[in-house]
Amino acid sequence: MQKLTSTPLLAFFTTLIIIGLMSLLGPEEKSLGANVRIVYLHGAWVLVSQAAFILAGIIGAFGLLSGKIPSLANRQAVIYRGSAAMGLTGLVFWVTYLPLSMWAMQANWSGLFLAEPRFQLALTFAIVGILLQASFWLFSLPWLTALGNIVFITALLYTFSNAEYVMHPPPSPIFSSGLSVIIIFFISLIALTGLAAFFLFQFWLKTLEK
Repeated sequence: MQKLTSTPLLAFFTTLIIIGLMSLLGPEEKSLGANVRIVYLHGAWVLVSQAAFILAGIIGAFGLLSGKIPSLANRQAVIYRGSAAMGLTGLVFWVTYLPLSMWAMQANWSGLFLAEPRFQLALTFAIVGILLQASFWLFSLPWLTALGNIVFITALLYTFSNAEYVMHPPPSPIFSSGLSVIIIFFISLIALTGLAAFFLFQFWLKTLEK
């Protein structure tokens, strides 16, 4: 186990395999049947991605403030790296959530509704996120990365809180279902996906230290 966690990328992909196997065993649902398993995976992916973006913004804000706190000033560079690493982690999960969303559409509605408002917004934020993170990497200004992560998650949360629901039911049909088996499974899937995100965060953190 120690060897696995010492190589974050290996631990990340190993966890992804476990997530895939776990998803195959997820409980079926009355209306969607076995295809609901894709919805579980898609839901866990986007929630973990949003959590990573939120943490990136919080760490970024802490990094900006740490320069004004004498006891933390010498840790500012480390905090900035944490914000950058968490932002990259969130972006990876957000970008890979898009094909999962398309897969869920195809499996459950027999077609791709790419004009769906929330999918369009997700795609827009994916493109913006890629461009932002690329510019952060290019300019290599830690304070700018931290500030950018704060602005990005603020814009994302505000935009999606006002977005129209069409194919996406209002959150959260799983938690409001009252079905304990499904709720426990989904929470477990979120936790495992969060673990994968943690390993990916460690990978980015080590990469940014070089």
